[in-house]
Amino acid sequence: MKAINITLIFNGKTEAAFNFYKSVFGGEFINFQRMKDMPNAPAMPEEEAEKILHVALPVGSSALMGMDMPTFRGAVTEGKNFMVTLDTGSDEETEKVFNGLSEGGTVTMPLGHQFWGAYFGMVTDQFGIQWMLSYVGGSK
Repeated sequence: MKAINITLIFNGKTEAAFNFYKSVFGGEFINFQRMKDMPNAPAMPEEEAEKILHVALPVGSSALMGMDMPTFRGAVTEGKNFMVTLDTGSDEETEKVFNGLSEGGTVTMPLGHQFWGAYFGMVTDQFGIQWMLSYVGGSK
C-alpha cells in the first residue's frame, strides 16, 4: 500500500475508531497518548483526561493518525470535511480493506473497474469517515 498521512479528529470516539482501524489494517500503535499524558497537563475533568491526545497506526509505509477534539474547542463534524484515499497494491488487498471498512458502514460506490484503469470503490465506515480505495493495474 502506498503512503498516507492523515489525522482523523473525533468527539471522544478516537480510541474506539482506532481499535476498529487496527482490526481492519493490523499492526500495532506506534504512538498512543491521552490528554492526561501531556507534559504539565492542566487540570481537567477525568472524562477529558482520558480522551486521546494522539494516536498513530502504521498503514503501509505511512501512518493514520487521530485525536479527540478537546471539549473547550467545540465539536467537529466527523467525516464531512475530507475523504481518505488509499492506493492499494493488489485486487486482493483492495477487497480485504474495502470489506473491512464496510463492516457497519455504507458502501457509496461498489468496487469495480473504472475508465481510468483503477479497481476502485468508496465506502463510509461506521464512524462516518469516507474512504476511496484504488488499485491501478487490477486484473478482474
